[in-house]
Amino acid sequence: MPTDLIRRGPVHVLIVGAGGTGSAMAMNLPYLDQAMRVWGHASGLDVTMMDADTVSATNCVRQPFSASDIGQNKATVLINRINIFWGTKWRVIPHRFHARSFENDRGNAPDIVIGCVDTREARKAIEESFNHGLSKTCYWLDLGNNAASGQYVLGQPLNGRNRRKAERLRTVSELYPEIVDVAAGEDPLPSCSAVEALDRQEPFINPTLALHALAMLGQLFRYGKLSYHGAFFNARSGQTSALPVDPRLWSRTKRRSRKLAT
Repeated sequence: MPTDLIRRGPVHVLIVGAGGTGSAMAMNLPYLDQAMRVWGHASGLDVTMMDADTVSATNCVRQPFSASDIGQNKATVLINRINIFWGTKWRVIPHRFHARSFENDRGNAPDIVIGCVDTREARKAIEESFNHGLSKTCYWLDLGNNAASGQYVLGQPLNGRNRRKAERLRTVSELYPEIVDVAAGEDPLPSCSAVEALDRQEPFINPTLALHALAMLGQLFRYGKLSYHGAFFNARSGQTSALPVDPRLWSRTKRRSRKLAT
């Protein structure tokens, strides 16, 4: 972990996406904030959540929203709730993220971007942002899932803050470039029916991924290093496979991804 990340005040976190996984991350980040303060990181976390979406009736089935929230911006509902309960001053950007969202506001660029998006286009926008307004971002934590499985991968994007070196954590798009391949098309959009939504996706996959990813961040902030930087989880089999910090494995994974793409 870069030493300046915890020596110069709060760690600035941007959550992109306030859906099933994003909401689970946001609601549990205060526990990481409290743990960091106990470990001696006195300023903890400073969090901003970004999403243009509003709460629908279907969202109330698998996400922490109620009927009274319908029609309101998701990120605003969640962050207001967190601030009231925890006494934090976390912020909201009720807009859609795009590659140049922070182009004119580089001074407020986050240290960590947590991507909780469900399209290749959205991931591509996050990847491209590290060459624009987020050129000083240190980590990109990506979380994604399908019907019964999912993954989380923490990487250090190549930008003005992270240089080429063997031990740099590879990002999800470096290891699995198909995840940002917009030309490959998108998966079916979430259903507007609560019954169909539950048929298409196991109900607890999002919070499971979020809590596992937060446990990994806890290891990073407590010990300053990691032996793994992500994992793959299958809800039906109950199996979890860690992604080790291993440059040789990264090389093999990238070669395999290239072969599959040809």
